[in-house]
Amino acid sequence: MVYQYKNNGYNMVLDVESGSVHVVDDLSYDVVGLYGTHTLKEIQKELSGYDAGEIEEVYEEIRRLESEGALFTRDEYEDYITEFKRRPTVVKALCLHIAHDCNLACRYCFAEEGEYHGDRSMMSLEVGKQALNFLVENSGSRRNLEVDFFGGEPLMNFEVVKQLVAYGRSLEEKHNKKFRFTLTTNGVLLDDDVMEFANREMANVVLSIDGRKEVHDKMRPTRNGKGSYDLIIDKFKKFAEMRNGKSYYVRGTFTHDNLDFSKDVLHLADEGFDQISVEPVVGPEEERYTIKEADLPKIMEEYDLLAKEIIRREKEGKGFTFFHFMIDLTGGPCVAKRLSGCGSGTEYLAVTPWGDLYPCHQFVGEDEFCVGNVFDGVTRRDIVSEFKKTSVYSKEDCRECFARFYCSGGCSANSHKLNGTINGTYEVGCKLERKRVECALMIKAALADQSEE
Repeated sequence: MVYQYKNNGYNMVLDVESGSVHVVDDLSYDVVGLYGTHTLKEIQKELSGYDAGEIEEVYEEIRRLESEGALFTRDEYEDYITEFKRRPTVVKALCLHIAHDCNLACRYCFAEEGEYHGDRSMMSLEVGKQALNFLVENSGSRRNLEVDFFGGEPLMNFEVVKQLVAYGRSLEEKHNKKFRFTLTTNGVLLDDDVMEFANREMANVVLSIDGRKEVHDKMRPTRNGKGSYDLIIDKFKKFAEMRNGKSYYVRGTFTHDNLDFSKDVLHLADEGFDQISVEPVVGPEEERYTIKEADLPKIMEEYDLLAKEIIRREKEGKGFTFFHFMIDLTGGPCVAKRLSGCGSGTEYLAVTPWGDLYPCHQFVGEDEFCVGNVFDGVTRRDIVSEFKKTSVYSKEDCRECFARFYCSGGCSANSHKLNGTINGTYEVGCKLERKRVECALMIKAALADQSEE
């Protein structure tokens, strides 16, 4: 499959199966569009405004690229992923819901202020230890294991976080494992002790902030209704600086009420953050803040504006990383990962404060998706099997989508919320993902063009 589009003055040609990206002139762009369905003579007739000899040169170049597997490559992955899915899987990552409670009252929170459709609760040290034991016991020969401390707000149970990190470290040498801990926080309880600990022990830290003060305060108030921006901004700036090259990112959400979200991204960049993610909210159709189909033209325009600004700032030596424009054209995830997604329900599980296991944090509280617990292990293999079957080939909408190897079929939780099935897609999200991929590839082209000047 070949996908063509124009963006910011660049003619882009993507060979989907090989991942090859070509930036071409107008003639080549037009010939590619006709190649395969037209003979050379038919193309020369169709494009009579061009020189016939030049058309033939382009045509022969396309044939060469086709023979080298860089254009019009056949899809040979469906049988591969079907066979790959039959292999036994191991658990390699856990999302520990260390606290089902929160000190904010975010208006779009899918976790209902940290409660996840249940009672406020804190994970005990006993449950946390058993979760790490479960991970070790079910990780097979895999050495590198990932644990994310999540909530609610995990810093409300920080003593247990510290104790679990120490316990995890005590298991490493004995079992030939290496834990990679991460932390997601709203920052209200962030202080020097937490920063020092996180810089020592956390491979990555996610700092939740939506952008401009007025935007953040509207959607992320405290329990008493006051804004939280002023409580966290200086602490986040200090913490980002203290990370000193270690992984972190500020993570925000944009809604129907701030469709000019590029301003929020650039606000965060101007505040000194260089690792930024601002993502579209996913919510019930009836909620005012939910992204609507009618919002898409404005959002697409914002992504284009943001892409151009990223290029400009990069050229000025003031670049930053925007999570949704990150694409690795020379490496990145393996084919199996690109085809099958995040591994929720199979390689990745979420753990409630009382030890129940769910396919991911977004399914927590939906009893029909509870697959077991950390004491008894996975008992609902039927649910795991359903998640294991999902891939870009099990979702009809993905089969003809040029972005399928970049989004890996999208989010099963979003599909379930909006379609009632984990094996579907979220149409609005798909359209936004396709636009982000277009912008990301164009940015690569523009920066490569700059390096050649």
